[in-house]
Amino acid sequence: MNLSSTIAAVSTPVAVGGIGVIRISGPDAIKLASAVFRPVSGRDVTKMKGYTAAFGKVYDGDIPIDEAVLLVFRAPLSYTGEDVVEISCHGGVYLVDRTLRAVIRAGAQPAAPGEFTKRAFLNGKLDLTEAEAVMNLIAAQGEQGAAAALTALEGALSRKLREAAQVLVTDAAYMAAWVDYPDDEIEELSPEKLLTDYRGVAQTLQALLNNYEGGRALTQGVDAVIVGKPNVGKSTLMNCLSGFDRSIVTAAAGTTRDVVEDTVRLGKTVLRLADTAGIRRADDEVEQIGVSFALNRLDRAELVLAVFDGSQPLSEEDRDVIARCRGKKAIALLNKADLPQQFDADALSDFFAVIPICAKNAEGIAALSDAVLAVLGSDGVDTSAAMLANERQRTGCEQALRCVNEAIDALQSGLTLDAVNVSTDAAVDALLTLTGERASEAVVNEIFSRFCVGK
Repeated sequence: MNLSSTIAAVSTPVAVGGIGVIRISGPDAIKLASAVFRPVSGRDVTKMKGYTAAFGKVYDGDIPIDEAVLLVFRAPLSYTGEDVVEISCHGGVYLVDRTLRAVIRAGAQPAAPGEFTKRAFLNGKLDLTEAEAVMNLIAAQGEQGAAAALTALEGALSRKLREAAQVLVTDAAYMAAWVDYPDDEIEELSPEKLLTDYRGVAQTLQALLNNYEGGRALTQGVDAVIVGKPNVGKSTLMNCLSGFDRSIVTAAAGTTRDVVEDTVRLGKTVLRLADTAGIRRADDEVEQIGVSFALNRLDRAELVLAVFDGSQPLSEEDRDVIARCRGKKAIALLNKADLPQQFDADALSDFFAVIPICAKNAEGIAALSDAVLAVLGSDGVDTSAAMLANERQRTGCEQALRCVNEAIDALQSGLTLDAVNVSTDAAVDALLTLTGERASEAVVNEIFSRFCVGK
């Protein structure tokens, strides 16, 4: 990345709104802004102090485009660590685009996805875990996800990883000095002290890994599927959870033929939910295809909501559904609880929980919400604590833990300290790669390529 260039992009969604924001960052940001913006006060934009604003008009050459407000942020006290200018104009799509074109004509380069945050990282304003938290905060679909992302943005995970790395670095330095300078009077670290340090680091990393799945469910949501035989109330449940008539509901079995999808919030959990065709052996070719789709979604789902008609006796089709849910994170829902019950609930012993509901009246949904949190391991997750946010972080943490455990094994086996130090150095590398202090350019580019333009 060429940090000597000045970049610009629209930082608000491409849609009609009250305002649209064009962000400019780089050594010539204020100079370029002065070329397109004229304050009504007549003040010189290039002499404006940081954290000050001016009202005026945006021009493309000598042609006025719109009234706007200009904000100046002077380096290093800005998001990117560079001079930054934000121009807030009226939020019409044409006006925003025209203002950006004027800035680019003045000499700015179009920003790449995530380039503003990447510059913040390269200028030491954020580390990689904090940068990833920025996108998690933008993408948050609920209170828990936003809280966890804000905690990460404030550096909770970074501090935890750096504390672990510092323990290893300190011990490694002592070991290296003792091995390399045997004639100097350097006190050898006792194996007991090293084991205590390493076991503490291992415990910290293991705790992060143990909370990953439950935390991910809260912050990113989970792929969930509603399954069951025909006419047990799957589509009624889908509509209940969606809050509107998302699926067609009739008294005729086999109404749902395709997979109907929606993102719903169930208590604290976001579910990417799919309503599927009833699972049964069907003669109709179209229904057979729908059943095949349903089984494929069931196999891929992270969470299964298996619906049964509590007012009817257990059937072979129900047994087939039960068999297909074995080994999955699955909750059994005995629907139609408002009717006399005939279903043999003992057949559902393989399920995590069995919950009576009446999807038509939204009864039992609170109990379902609690059960979902429990089966996903999210009920004990503290979003104000350090938390791994994605697969990159999980993989790096696993690698660091593996190396720490290798060092522990080496100590317990009586191997030399230089052998212990090899595993220690590898663990430190893994931890500092997570924060970005030793991350390769390829890793950094991959992370920021997933950002939106303008952030």
